[in-house]
Amino acid sequence: MSGIDAIRHESQWRAWLRALGAALAAAGILAGCVTAVYDRATNEPLSEATPPIGAGRADIMSEYSVALAFSGGGLRASAFAYGVLTALRETETPHGDLLGDVVQINSVSGGSLTAAYYGLYGREGLDRFRSEVLLPGLQDRLRQSLLNPANLMRLLGGGLNGRAEFGDELDRSVFHGATFAALHARHGPEIRIHATDIYHRIGFPFLPEAFFLLCSDLSRYRIADAVAASMAVPLVFAPVVVRSFPGACRPIPPNLEGFLAPKPGAPQGIRALARAAAAYGDPTRPVFIRLADGGLTDNLGVSSFVNARAAFATPYAPLSAHEAVTVRRLLFIVVDASRPPRGDWIFLDGAPSAIDVALAATDAAIDSAARKSADALGSMIHEWERALIAYRCSLSPAEVAALSGPARWDCADVRISVVYANLDAVPSPLRERVEAIPTRLSLPDADIEAAIEAGREATLGLQQLRTYAAERRANEIDTARPPRGDARSISQADTTSGLAAQPAPGR
Repeated sequence: MSGIDAIRHESQWRAWLRALGAALAAAGILAGCVTAVYDRATNEPLSEATPPIGAGRADIMSEYSVALAFSGGGLRASAFAYGVLTALRETETPHGDLLGDVVQINSVSGGSLTAAYYGLYGREGLDRFRSEVLLPGLQDRLRQSLLNPANLMRLLGGGLNGRAEFGDELDRSVFHGATFAALHARHGPEIRIHATDIYHRIGFPFLPEAFFLLCSDLSRYRIADAVAASMAVPLVFAPVVVRSFPGACRPIPPNLEGFLAPKPGAPQGIRALARAAAAYGDPTRPVFIRLADGGLTDNLGVSSFVNARAAFATPYAPLSAHEAVTVRRLLFIVVDASRPPRGDWIFLDGAPSAIDVALAATDAAIDSAARKSADALGSMIHEWERALIAYRCSLSPAEVAALSGPARWDCADVRISVVYANLDAVPSPLRERVEAIPTRLSLPDADIEAAIEAGREATLGLQQLRTYAAERRANEIDTARPPRGDARSISQADTTSGLAAQPAPGR
């Protein structure tokens, strides 16, 4: 969601602007009356019951794998992401469908609602999501009136809505008290929900590693609070607060050292993460992190994936060594439900309204950050594929076997692709229909159905997805046959000639 676009649609809007102007003129009077909307942190410290980092989490990548990233955009984005999942379920293979290939979902804002629900309830939940979450919507349960003096006080004091109005409601009606322990216990894709640490100006992923730096236990944290943080549009919602627990800290595991002590020449984004991590681990006093909409730093939800690649020292990160010799095809689908620029004031020879300028400036910052994230992901994918092939081709047959590599081994047969499912791929007039849907938390049934269908069509129309599915089907048929004589293994001795003769597939 972008800024206060979530409540822009109200017929009260212009009247509220006049009321706000009068209120600001009397700011000195109001300042003494405003009560800050502040919710106490509910995360808990590490304890003996806290699972160790990585405990119970098996390698997620298989020979054919799909990773998803769900963008923000209110309930429009939630419905669009749901349409993507239904399209993958419709795309069949000899032994299942492509929904079964999804190993990871990254998400921000409205996309986090769909990602968390599917991660928690799986396929059976997917069948209920439309009727139980999308169609009822969430906005009618929120404080919305901008002419109510009490709400104006809340707005100036931190946000119209706090945990009682949003986080608790999400917990009651959608996630039913579930914590991350329940999410991690399911056999399904890894779910990475992202918010924004607005003090350090970085993305904050709800991962055990991030909470470990706070000396806190993610397994006991409510999923609803993470989704609320990911969707916490400034002004509409007060920030969600998490805190550190200096007295509960444990030694930092080796896999987090890349975030705490960046390598020379590390990207600025990694350095910003290192500064935040150092603050999180302050041994002298607790820190209180205010979390807002994940779209403020990356409205595509891919930055943690890019940062992990930059921070870890191995040539195959963020994969494990076993995953590095297992994967052949990884398709990364970035699901972008954002809308293009809108409004007619660009054609008017006159000053646009202050609210149009403010909203356009917010959208410009969000879209600019999203484009940079997309560019970083594309560059990372190309570099990662080359490094992965070089690593695989440096292994001896014995090393491949020790890592449980496949019997049919071609070290250079790896392709990592990134593709975008967005409204540009949706045919008219459906595209224009969905572009007109506002960024809200409740929508008419017809808008929900249109957004779902747009997500479905955008996905089924992807040529890269059709190619992936065709290879997937051919591979399933081929693996039923005895091993072929032309299967090869490239050892370190012939790595150079092998790579020179066979450039990375797809280039």
